[in-house]
Amino acid sequence: MSNPAAGLPVGRSLFYLIVAGVAWGTAGAAASLIFRVSDLGPLALSFWRCVGGLVLLLAALVLRPRRTPAPEPRRRRLLRILGTGVGLTVFQSAYFAAVEATGLAVGTVVTLGAGPVLIAVGARLTMGERLGGGGLAAVVGALAGLAVLVLGGDGGTVRPAGVALALLSAAGYAGITLLTRWLGRDGGGSDALATSAWAFGIGALGLLPMAAAEGLVPHTADAAQVVWLLVYVAAVPTALAYALYFAGAAVVRAATVSVIMLLEPVSAAVIAVAVLREQLTAATVVGTLLLLTAVAGLAVAETRSASNARRRAAVPA
Repeated sequence: MSNPAAGLPVGRSLFYLIVAGVAWGTAGAAASLIFRVSDLGPLALSFWRCVGGLVLLLAALVLRPRRTPAPEPRRRRLLRILGTGVGLTVFQSAYFAAVEATGLAVGTVVTLGAGPVLIAVGARLTMGERLGGGGLAAVVGALAGLAVLVLGGDGGTVRPAGVALALLSAAGYAGITLLTRWLGRDGGGSDALATSAWAFGIGALGLLPMAAAEGLVPHTADAAQVVWLLVYVAAVPTALAYALYFAGAAVVRAATVSVIMLLEPVSAAVIAVAVLREQLTAATVVGTLLLLTAVAGLAVAETRSASNARRRAAVPA
């Protein structure tokens, strides 16, 4: 089983996506550890993540075989690069701020649970894509999960300010996805690795003034641990995970990708409880299950929609 265009077996693509999802789930844990042993803030952390990811992606671009990129209008390419860069900056910075404010488990679950819902609603409003019954039920379920997290959780673990930052992060993630989908409606494509490198470069430039005001150099009694964690964040959940994600997502169906990416909040929650000793209240557990169920419902709705479209296309006119 392989994709002729990509030349990558489906099994290997699924493995790449699984590794990417688990790796992304470790980014928040690394951030929590950095916040515990230093005074480095979320904006500075996002800056160093962008810089490290940019360096590693540029190295990958230099080392990979030469390619002839598909022609793309200048305005379209500029919109893709700037939109992805701004969205990525908002997504990462607000996520780390949410982790600092309300903890790893809740910050990750709200961000990644709300993201697909915002994508579904945004696609309906901007491109006329119908939610359908399953999609509508998923949106309602996700909103219910967020309500349980915010209203039913312990104020010491679920803070409204942190939830608001997580929702802002989800909006940045949704913006990137919607822009990519909107630009790709006519079948046009781009070099995902090069776009990511540009996005990290824009993110680093945009974050530099705010990160400098926050403090670029952390004050800590354990500098070696902070440096190691920063290198890890740049290498594993950034450069490596993005490369594996783009490679796998080019072969595997979008619905399957979205389900596999649920490994990210699951792995983050496991790390939060097992390693960081965060306490999960009953309300947090219920809210988490509602959010994950909502995301899975969106994936099922997408799969059914694609299956119906294929059946309609197979019927002779």
